[in-house]
Amino acid sequence: MLPGNSHASNPLALLRQLEWRVRHAVENILSGQYRSAFRGRGIEFDQVVRYEYGDDVRDIDWNVTARLGEPYLKKFVEEREVTLLLVLEDSPTLNFGSGAQSKREALLELAGLVMLLGAVNGDRVGFVHAAPEGPVFREPVRGRGAILHAAASLIGRAAPSPASPPPDIPWRFVARAAPKHSVLIWLGDFPPRPEPEGWAVLRRRYQTMGFRVDDPWERALPNEGQIAAYDPSCGRLVTLEGSQADRAAHAEWRAGRSAAWEALFPDPLSRLVVSTADDRFDALVRFFHARMRSGASRGRW
Repeated sequence: MLPGNSHASNPLALLRQLEWRVRHAVENILSGQYRSAFRGRGIEFDQVVRYEYGDDVRDIDWNVTARLGEPYLKKFVEEREVTLLLVLEDSPTLNFGSGAQSKREALLELAGLVMLLGAVNGDRVGFVHAAPEGPVFREPVRGRGAILHAAASLIGRAAPSPASPPPDIPWRFVARAAPKHSVLIWLGDFPPRPEPEGWAVLRRRYQTMGFRVDDPWERALPNEGQIAAYDPSCGRLVTLEGSQADRAAHAEWRAGRSAAWEALFPDPLSRLVVSTADDRFDALVRFFHARMRSGASRGRW
């Protein structure tokens, strides 16, 4: 199935429909703890202190430790403002949808929800839209109106042609597009492939997270016998017979995709996968709650 981009006709209307849920969640469900879900190690250096049992070993200052002969930590103070940079990899394969909604529509809705969360919490929010015809950059801005219009411009972007090649993400530009310790959220289809060049550097510079939307057919092939489906990756109709060979190839593809996905985002709390059949906002709230619980159990982010 190749649905049209239903979000493109009136993206502001969609965002305003979502906004009341976001405000309610921030004020009631997330109980003002949204920022702790994004804190990570994205904080400003303050001083060096002696290591104590239970401290995060990732903060050890190895130069000072080697010089003094005992472990010392870099101590940080939290920044007041979070900068969110979304990177949307708008590949033609996102046009697939076995149900009422395509993966692209669901992913754009997820992007809009994240941007609205940033707007409600006074953060700076920007995006890089990587499309086959070239990238579009919107500098991080603050304020409800500015972020709402930025989100609408992203959601309203036309879907790529099925015949288009996969987009190139300008990673060198992305590495300079936001301040150090910003939150980088990469949204895309994430097919099995090697990690991009310089990804390790980006992970050190930013707090990196990956958001992916799956179609139910990607998780399990249907059992209805022969089914004709449009495959946007090759631009033609294909027939799924549900044979043993089909299911073996599907399982191999899923395993390769999962391995590449987990290599990009080793921490389970840095990756979110939802289905087009799921409520994206509920999934996002659960994701933040899991990050907050993890942060509370460690005493800090």
